[in-house]
Amino acid sequence: MTTHSPWGTTLLRLVCCLAVLLTISSVALAQPSGTVTRLVLKSDVLGEERTVLIRTPVGYETNKLSYPVLYMTDGDAHMDHTSSTIAFLTRNGRIPDLIVVGVTNTDRTRDLTPVKSTDKRFPGGGGADNFLKFFETELIPHIEKEYRVQPYRILAGHSLGGLFVIHSMITKPGLFNSYIAVSPSLAWEKGEALKRAADFLRTQKEMKATLYVSVGNEELTALTDPFETFRALLSKTHIKGFEWQAERMADEDHGSVVMRSHYMGLRKVYQGWQPPSDLKSGAVIGGLKGVDAHYKKLSEKFGYSIPVPEDFINQMGYQFIFDDKPEEAIAVFKANVERYPTSANVYDSLAEAYERQGRLDLAEPLFDKARTLGQQNNDPNAAIYKANYERVHAKLKETTKKQ
Repeated sequence: MTTHSPWGTTLLRLVCCLAVLLTISSVALAQPSGTVTRLVLKSDVLGEERTVLIRTPVGYETNKLSYPVLYMTDGDAHMDHTSSTIAFLTRNGRIPDLIVVGVTNTDRTRDLTPVKSTDKRFPGGGGADNFLKFFETELIPHIEKEYRVQPYRILAGHSLGGLFVIHSMITKPGLFNSYIAVSPSLAWEKGEALKRAADFLRTQKEMKATLYVSVGNEELTALTDPFETFRALLSKTHIKGFEWQAERMADEDHGSVVMRSHYMGLRKVYQGWQPPSDLKSGAVIGGLKGVDAHYKKLSEKFGYSIPVPEDFINQMGYQFIFDDKPEEAIAVFKANVERYPTSANVYDSLAEAYERQGRLDLAEPLFDKARTLGQQNNDPNAAIYKANYERVHAKLKETTKKQ
Protein backbone atom coordinates (compact mmCIF):
# COMPACT_ATOMS: atom_id res chain seq x y z
CA MET A 1 0.00 0.00 0.00
CA THR A 2 1.36 3.48 -0.99
CA THR A 3 1.41 6.02 1.81
CA HIS A 4 0.48 9.54 0.67
CA SER A 5 2.15 12.44 2.42
CA PRO A 6 -0.20 15.07 3.94
CA TRP A 7 1.03 17.79 1.61
CA GLY A 8 0.21 15.92 -1.62
CA THR A 9 -3.21 17.43 -2.42
CA THR A 10 -2.18 21.04 -1.90
CA LEU A 11 1.12 20.56 -3.71
CA LEU A 12 -0.71 19.00 -6.65
CA ARG A 13 -2.89 22.11 -6.86
CA LEU A 14 0.19 24.36 -6.83
CA VAL A 15 1.94 22.30 -9.49
CA CYS A 16 -1.12 22.45 -11.74
CA CYS A 17 -1.45 26.23 -11.30
CA LEU A 18 2.22 26.68 -12.13
CA ALA A 19 1.83 24.54 -15.22
CA VAL A 20 -0.84 26.92 -16.52
CA LEU A 21 1.28 29.98 -15.74
CA LEU A 22 4.31 28.50 -17.43
CA THR A 23 2.53 28.13 -20.76
CA ILE A 24 2.79 31.91 -21.22
CA SER A 25 5.49 32.57 -23.83
CA SER A 26 7.80 35.57 -24.23
CA VAL A 27 7.98 37.59 -27.42
CA ALA A 28 11.43 38.25 -28.84
CA LEU A 29 11.97 41.99 -29.03
CA ALA A 30 14.33 44.73 -27.99
CA GLN A 31 13.48 46.27 -24.62
CA PRO A 32 15.05 48.84 -22.30
CA SER A 33 16.15 45.86 -20.19
CA GLY A 34 17.85 44.07 -23.09
CA THR A 35 17.02 41.95 -26.11
CA VAL A 36 15.37 38.54 -25.75
CA THR A 37 15.76 36.00 -28.55
CA ARG A 38 14.44 32.48 -28.94
CA LEU A 39 16.68 29.49 -29.63
CA VAL A 40 15.47 26.00 -30.52
CA LEU A 41 18.17 23.51 -29.54
CA LYS A 42 18.02 19.87 -30.60
CA SER A 43 19.10 17.83 -27.59
CA ASP A 44 20.53 14.37 -28.03
CA VAL A 45 20.68 13.99 -24.25
CA LEU A 46 16.97 14.67 -23.76
CA GLY A 47 15.89 13.22 -27.10
CA GLU A 48 13.84 16.30 -28.00
CA GLU A 49 14.00 19.89 -29.12
CA ARG A 50 14.19 22.49 -26.34
CA THR A 51 13.23 26.13 -26.61
CA VAL A 52 15.59 28.49 -24.81
CA LEU A 53 15.13 32.23 -24.27
CA ILE A 54 18.33 34.30 -24.27
CA ARG A 55 18.50 37.85 -22.95
CA THR A 56 21.49 39.94 -23.99
CA PRO A 57 22.22 43.31 -22.33
CA VAL A 58 21.54 46.68 -23.92
CA GLY A 59 24.46 47.46 -26.23
CA TYR A 60 25.56 43.83 -26.66
CA GLU A 61 25.23 44.08 -30.45
CA THR A 62 27.57 47.08 -30.72
CA ASN A 63 30.10 46.61 -27.91
CA LYS A 64 32.80 43.99 -27.39
CA LEU A 65 32.16 43.22 -23.73
CA SER A 66 31.76 39.76 -22.23
CA TYR A 67 29.23 38.97 -19.51
CA PRO A 68 28.56 36.46 -16.73
CA VAL A 69 25.56 34.19 -17.41
CA LEU A 70 22.45 33.51 -15.34
CA TYR A 71 20.81 30.19 -16.25
CA MET A 72 17.15 29.78 -15.22
CA THR A 73 14.57 27.06 -15.19
CA ASP A 74 10.99 28.05 -16.13
CA GLY A 75 12.50 30.60 -18.49
CA ASP A 76 9.27 31.83 -20.08
CA ALA A 77 7.70 32.55 -16.68
CA HIS A 78 10.60 34.55 -15.27
CA MET A 79 12.48 36.12 -18.18
CA ASP A 80 10.69 39.47 -18.21
CA HIS A 81 10.85 40.37 -14.53
CA THR A 82 14.37 38.97 -14.09
CA SER A 83 15.68 40.94 -17.07
CA SER A 84 14.17 44.12 -15.63
CA THR A 85 15.65 43.37 -12.19
CA ILE A 86 19.10 42.90 -13.71
CA ALA A 87 18.81 46.11 -15.73
CA PHE A 88 17.74 48.03 -12.61
CA LEU A 89 20.54 46.66 -10.43
CA THR A 90 23.09 47.28 -13.19
CA ARG A 91 22.00 50.90 -13.65
CA ASN A 92 22.41 51.40 -9.91
CA GLY A 93 25.90 49.90 -9.87
CA ARG A 94 24.97 46.92 -7.68
CA ILE A 95 25.82 44.11 -10.10
CA PRO A 96 27.45 43.68 -13.52
CA ASP A 97 25.12 43.21 -16.44
CA LEU A 98 24.32 39.58 -17.27
CA ILE A 99 23.31 37.37 -20.14
CA VAL A 100 20.22 35.40 -19.08
CA VAL A 101 19.47 31.94 -20.44
CA GLY A 102 15.98 30.68 -19.60
CA VAL A 103 15.04 27.09 -20.45
CA THR A 104 11.34 26.58 -21.15
CA ASN A 105 9.54 23.38 -20.17
CA THR A 106 8.39 20.25 -21.93
CA ASP A 107 8.04 17.90 -18.95
CA ARG A 108 8.73 19.99 -15.86
CA THR A 109 8.33 17.27 -13.24
CA ARG A 110 10.57 14.88 -15.15
CA ASP A 111 13.38 17.39 -15.63
CA LEU A 112 13.47 19.08 -12.23
CA THR A 113 13.14 16.17 -9.80
CA PRO A 114 16.15 14.03 -8.79
CA VAL A 115 14.19 10.80 -8.15
CA LYS A 116 10.80 9.37 -9.04
CA SER A 117 8.03 9.89 -6.52
CA THR A 118 6.29 6.93 -4.92
CA ASP A 119 3.17 9.12 -4.85
CA LYS A 120 1.18 8.08 -7.93
CA ARG A 121 -0.16 11.61 -8.30
CA PHE A 122 3.32 12.75 -9.41
CA PRO A 123 4.31 10.40 -12.23
CA GLY A 124 7.30 10.78 -14.52
CA GLY A 125 9.87 12.32 -12.21
CA GLY A 126 13.51 11.48 -11.66
CA GLY A 127 15.15 13.12 -14.67
CA ALA A 128 17.19 15.86 -12.95
CA ASP A 129 20.54 14.15 -13.58
CA ASN A 130 19.76 13.92 -17.29
CA PHE A 131 18.58 17.52 -17.36
CA LEU A 132 21.80 18.57 -15.64
CA LYS A 133 23.73 16.63 -18.26
CA PHE A 134 21.86 18.62 -20.92
CA PHE A 135 23.10 21.83 -19.26
CA GLU A 136 26.67 20.57 -18.93
CA THR A 137 27.20 18.96 -22.33
CA GLU A 138 24.86 20.81 -24.68
CA LEU A 139 23.37 24.09 -23.44
CA ILE A 140 26.38 25.66 -21.69
CA PRO A 141 28.85 24.72 -24.48
CA HIS A 142 26.47 26.23 -27.05
CA ILE A 143 26.05 29.49 -25.11
CA GLU A 144 29.79 29.79 -24.48
CA LYS A 145 30.54 29.21 -28.15
CA GLU A 146 27.96 31.58 -29.59
CA TYR A 147 28.00 34.41 -27.03
CA ARG A 148 30.65 36.56 -25.39
CA VAL A 149 30.65 35.24 -21.84
CA GLN A 150 32.80 35.48 -18.74
CA PRO A 151 33.72 32.26 -16.87
CA TYR A 152 31.04 32.82 -14.23
CA ARG A 153 27.70 30.99 -14.14
CA ILE A 154 24.69 31.40 -11.87
CA LEU A 155 21.80 28.92 -11.67
CA ALA A 156 18.33 29.98 -10.51
CA GLY A 157 15.13 28.01 -10.08
CA HIS A 158 11.75 28.18 -8.34
CA SER A 159 9.75 25.46 -6.53
CA LEU A 160 10.73 22.23 -8.30
CA GLY A 161 13.29 24.43 -10.06
CA GLY A 162 14.65 25.38 -6.63
CA LEU A 163 14.95 21.68 -5.85
CA PHE A 164 16.90 21.27 -9.11
CA VAL A 165 19.23 24.11 -8.07
CA ILE A 166 20.04 22.43 -4.75
CA HIS A 167 20.46 19.08 -6.50
CA SER A 168 22.87 20.67 -8.99
CA MET A 169 24.97 22.24 -6.24
CA ILE A 170 25.43 19.01 -4.32
CA THR A 171 25.77 16.77 -7.40
CA LYS A 172 28.12 18.83 -9.60
CA PRO A 173 29.44 21.61 -7.36
CA GLY A 174 31.85 22.97 -9.97
CA LEU A 175 29.41 23.42 -12.83
CA PHE A 176 27.98 26.72 -11.54
CA ASN A 177 29.60 29.41 -9.42
CA SER A 178 26.50 30.62 -7.59
CA TYR A 179 22.96 29.44 -6.91
CA ILE A 180 19.55 31.03 -6.28
CA ALA A 181 16.98 28.52 -4.99
CA VAL A 182 13.49 29.99 -4.53
CA SER A 183 10.96 28.03 -2.43
CA PRO A 184 12.74 24.75 -3.21
CA SER A 185 10.55 21.66 -3.01
CA LEU A 186 12.93 19.86 -0.66
CA ALA A 187 10.16 17.59 0.63
CA TRP A 188 10.01 15.77 -2.71
CA GLU A 189 10.00 12.00 -2.13
CA LYS A 190 10.21 12.21 1.65
CA GLY A 191 13.02 14.76 1.64
CA GLU A 192 15.44 12.65 -0.42
CA ALA A 193 17.45 15.66 -1.64
CA LEU A 194 17.49 17.21 1.83
CA LYS A 195 19.16 14.10 3.20
CA ARG A 196 21.81 14.21 0.49
CA ALA A 197 22.30 17.93 1.13
CA ALA A 198 22.91 17.20 4.80
CA ASP A 199 25.68 14.74 3.90
CA PHE A 200 27.18 17.17 1.39
CA LEU A 201 27.22 20.12 3.78
CA ARG A 202 28.81 17.96 6.46
CA THR A 203 31.54 16.36 4.35
CA GLN A 204 32.43 18.90 1.64
CA LYS A 205 35.73 20.58 2.50
CA GLU A 206 35.90 23.43 0.00
CA MET A 207 33.60 25.07 -2.55
CA LYS A 208 34.03 28.60 -3.83
CA ALA A 209 30.37 29.40 -4.39
CA THR A 210 27.45 31.48 -3.13
CA LEU A 211 23.96 30.17 -2.36
CA TYR A 212 20.84 32.25 -1.78
CA VAL A 213 17.74 30.31 -0.75
CA SER A 214 14.33 31.71 0.13
CA VAL A 215 10.78 30.72 0.91
CA GLY A 216 7.54 32.71 1.01
CA ASN A 217 4.64 32.60 3.45
CA GLU A 218 3.70 29.16 2.17
CA GLU A 219 0.53 27.32 3.03
CA LEU A 220 2.56 24.13 2.71
CA THR A 221 4.54 23.05 5.74
CA ALA A 222 6.16 20.66 3.25
CA LEU A 223 7.95 23.70 1.84
CA THR A 224 8.58 25.71 5.01
CA ASP A 225 9.64 22.90 7.35
CA PRO A 226 12.35 21.54 5.01
CA PHE A 227 13.50 25.13 4.42
CA GLU A 228 14.05 25.59 8.15
CA THR A 229 15.86 22.24 8.33
CA PHE A 230 18.05 23.24 5.40
CA ARG A 231 18.80 26.63 6.96
CA ALA A 232 19.87 24.87 10.17
CA LEU A 233 22.17 22.61 8.15
CA LEU A 234 23.69 25.62 6.42
CA SER A 235 24.36 27.29 9.76
CA LYS A 236 26.48 24.31 10.83
CA THR A 237 28.55 23.88 7.67
CA HIS A 238 32.22 24.87 7.56
CA ILE A 239 32.88 24.58 3.82
CA LYS A 240 35.82 26.79 2.89
CA GLY A 241 34.94 29.51 0.39
CA PHE A 242 31.18 28.90 0.65
CA GLU A 243 28.88 31.86 1.30
CA TRP A 244 25.15 31.57 1.87
CA GLN A 245 22.00 33.40 2.89
CA ALA A 246 18.60 31.88 3.73
CA GLU A 247 15.62 34.20 3.93
CA ARG A 248 11.96 33.69 4.77
CA MET A 249 9.69 36.32 3.18
CA ALA A 250 6.57 36.48 5.31
CA ASP A 251 4.72 38.89 3.01
CA GLU A 252 5.22 36.86 -0.20
CA ASP A 253 3.38 33.75 -1.37
CA HIS A 254 4.62 30.83 -3.46
CA GLY A 255 4.21 32.77 -6.71
CA SER A 256 5.17 36.32 -5.75
CA VAL A 257 8.33 35.28 -3.88
CA VAL A 258 10.28 34.80 -7.11
CA MET A 259 10.87 38.40 -8.18
CA ARG A 260 12.08 39.58 -4.77
CA SER A 261 14.20 36.48 -4.39
CA HIS A 262 15.94 37.05 -7.72
CA TYR A 263 16.63 40.63 -6.65
CA MET A 264 17.97 39.62 -3.23
CA GLY A 265 19.77 36.58 -4.63
CA LEU A 266 21.70 38.67 -7.13
CA ARG A 267 22.48 41.20 -4.41
CA LYS A 268 23.92 38.35 -2.33
CA VAL A 269 25.95 36.90 -5.20
CA TYR A 270 27.40 40.33 -5.94
CA GLN A 271 27.63 41.56 -2.36
CA GLY A 272 30.29 44.28 -2.14
CA TRP A 273 30.24 44.97 -5.88
CA GLN A 274 29.87 48.72 -5.49
CA PRO A 275 33.04 50.57 -4.39
CA PRO A 276 32.74 52.25 -0.97
CA SER A 277 31.86 55.94 -1.03
CA ASP A 278 31.55 58.82 1.40
CA LEU A 279 27.96 58.99 2.62
CA LYS A 280 27.90 62.79 2.76
CA SER A 281 29.58 63.76 -0.50
CA GLY A 282 28.94 60.61 -2.52
CA ALA A 283 32.58 60.63 -3.64
CA VAL A 284 34.32 57.28 -4.00
CA ILE A 285 36.76 56.66 -1.18
CA GLY A 286 40.36 56.67 -2.42
CA GLY A 287 39.60 58.19 -5.80
CA LEU A 288 40.56 56.37 -8.98
CA LYS A 289 43.33 54.45 -7.21
CA GLY A 290 40.84 53.22 -4.64
CA VAL A 291 38.45 52.14 -7.40
CA ASP A 292 41.23 50.26 -9.22
CA ALA A 293 42.11 48.44 -5.99
CA HIS A 294 38.45 47.58 -5.43
CA TYR A 295 38.00 46.07 -8.89
CA LYS A 296 41.23 44.13 -8.48
CA LYS A 297 39.69 42.47 -5.42
CA LEU A 298 36.49 41.76 -7.35
CA SER A 299 38.55 40.13 -10.10
CA GLU A 300 40.21 37.87 -7.56
CA LYS A 301 36.86 36.97 -5.98
CA PHE A 302 35.02 36.16 -9.21
CA GLY A 303 37.94 34.56 -11.02
CA TYR A 304 38.28 36.77 -14.09
CA SER A 305 39.55 40.24 -14.92
CA ILE A 306 36.94 42.91 -14.15
CA PRO A 307 37.90 46.39 -15.38
CA VAL A 308 36.47 49.54 -13.84
CA PRO A 309 33.40 50.30 -16.00
CA GLU A 310 33.56 53.29 -18.29
CA ASP A 311 30.30 54.70 -16.92
CA PHE A 312 31.56 54.50 -13.36
CA ILE A 313 34.71 56.47 -14.14
CA ASN A 314 32.57 58.96 -16.02
CA GLN A 315 30.36 59.43 -12.97
CA MET A 316 33.44 60.07 -10.85
CA GLY A 317 34.49 62.81 -13.25
CA TYR A 318 31.13 64.53 -13.07
CA GLN A 319 31.15 64.26 -9.28
CA PHE A 320 34.35 66.32 -9.32
CA ILE A 321 32.70 68.84 -11.65
CA PHE A 322 29.74 69.21 -9.30
CA ASP A 323 32.15 69.61 -6.39
CA ASP A 324 33.85 72.45 -8.31
CA LYS A 325 37.09 70.50 -8.77
CA PRO A 326 37.69 70.90 -12.52
CA GLU A 327 41.31 69.71 -12.62
CA GLU A 328 40.46 66.50 -10.77
CA ALA A 329 37.56 65.97 -13.19
CA ILE A 330 39.83 66.45 -16.20
CA ALA A 331 42.35 63.95 -14.81
CA VAL A 332 39.62 61.33 -14.35
CA PHE A 333 38.12 61.95 -17.80
CA LYS A 334 41.61 61.64 -19.35
CA ALA A 335 42.05 58.29 -17.63
CA ASN A 336 38.75 57.16 -19.14
CA VAL A 337 39.94 58.17 -22.62
CA GLU A 338 43.08 56.08 -22.13
CA ARG A 339 41.07 53.04 -20.99
CA TYR A 340 38.20 53.27 -23.47
CA PRO A 341 39.63 54.96 -26.59
CA THR A 342 36.88 53.65 -28.91
CA SER A 343 34.03 55.16 -26.87
CA ALA A 344 32.51 58.40 -28.10
CA ASN A 345 31.23 59.33 -24.66
CA VAL A 346 34.66 59.54 -22.98
CA TYR A 347 35.78 62.22 -25.44
CA ASP A 348 32.50 64.09 -25.09
CA SER A 349 32.83 64.19 -21.29
CA LEU A 350 36.44 65.40 -21.36
CA ALA A 351 35.45 68.03 -23.90
CA GLU A 352 32.63 69.23 -21.66
CA ALA A 353 35.06 69.65 -18.75
CA TYR A 354 37.31 71.84 -20.91
CA GLU A 355 34.32 73.80 -22.22
CA ARG A 356 33.19 74.57 -18.67
CA GLN A 357 36.64 76.11 -18.09
CA GLY A 358 36.36 78.18 -21.25
CA ARG A 359 39.15 76.21 -22.96
CA LEU A 360 37.29 75.89 -26.25
CA ASP A 361 40.46 75.21 -28.25
CA LEU A 362 40.91 71.96 -26.29
CA ALA A 363 37.23 71.09 -26.23
CA GLU A 364 36.53 71.40 -29.97
CA PRO A 365 38.75 68.54 -31.27
CA LEU A 366 37.47 66.25 -28.51
CA PHE A 367 33.84 66.99 -29.40
CA ASP A 368 34.78 66.33 -33.02
CA LYS A 369 36.28 62.96 -32.02
CA ALA A 370 33.12 62.09 -30.10
CA ARG A 371 31.00 63.07 -33.13
CA THR A 372 33.07 60.88 -35.47
CA LEU A 373 33.05 57.84 -33.19
CA GLY A 374 29.34 58.27 -32.51
CA GLN A 375 28.63 58.02 -36.22
CA GLN A 376 31.00 55.08 -36.72
CA ASN A 377 29.57 53.13 -33.78
CA ASN A 378 25.92 53.90 -34.49
CA ASP A 379 25.84 55.34 -30.99
CA PRO A 380 22.31 56.24 -29.80
CA ASN A 381 23.73 59.59 -28.62
CA ALA A 382 25.34 60.39 -31.97
CA ALA A 383 23.00 63.34 -32.55
CA ILE A 384 23.96 64.84 -29.17
CA TYR A 385 27.67 64.51 -29.92
CA LYS A 386 27.13 66.19 -33.28
CA ALA A 387 25.17 69.06 -31.67
CA ASN A 388 27.87 69.54 -29.02
CA TYR A 389 30.58 69.78 -31.64
CA GLU A 390 28.61 72.24 -33.77
CA ARG A 391 27.87 74.43 -30.74
CA VAL A 392 31.50 74.66 -29.58
CA HIS A 393 32.79 74.99 -33.14
CA ALA A 394 30.53 77.99 -33.65
CA LYS A 395 31.53 79.53 -30.32
CA LEU A 396 35.22 79.07 -31.07
CA LYS A 397 34.75 80.59 -34.53
CA GLU A 398 32.98 83.59 -33.03
CA THR A 399 35.69 84.00 -30.38
CA THR A 400 38.40 83.92 -33.05
CA LYS A 401 36.63 86.63 -35.03
CA LYS A 402 36.59 88.98 -32.02
CA GLN A 403 40.33 88.65 -31.43
